[in-house]
Amino acid sequence: MRYASKALSELPPALLVLVALAWAGFARESRAADVYVICHPSVSLTASDLRDVFLGDKQFAGGTVLSLSDNSAARDTFLQKVLKMDVEKYRTAWTKKAFRDGVNPPTMTASDAEALDYVKRAPGRCSYVTTAPGPGVAVIAEY
Repeated sequence: MRYASKALSELPPALLVLVALAWAGFARESRAADVYVICHPSVSLTASDLRDVFLGDKQFAGGTVLSLSDNSAARDTFLQKVLKMDVEKYRTAWTKKAFRDGVNPPTMTASDAEALDYVKRAPGRCSYVTTAPGPGVAVIAEY
């Protein structure tokens, strides 16, 4: 039995486009985000606000006071992908912010489950997780 095979250049262009689109869609869907930045549904933020929020420069979203929590299980990934800094630079930024402006640094949770619980409990709360958060929170951005 002889196998029918064609070189890619011999395939109809429309078929190549369909295969490429299907592959791109599959690749995008199968690639899960490493970090989900989440907030209580009462918070309205954009991805471009996140740096200012998590460095204490933006403390309100509309009329809601923001309250942040770092997730120790996801912090390194969050800092690398979202804020583009390491832990020491982040700590230094918050130390300066605390002394200069009297702003308290984020509280700390130990896991995704604790971060989700923290966010769901009260308006204005934000954090980040490494697993898809599900209902009850607003996903501000995925990285």
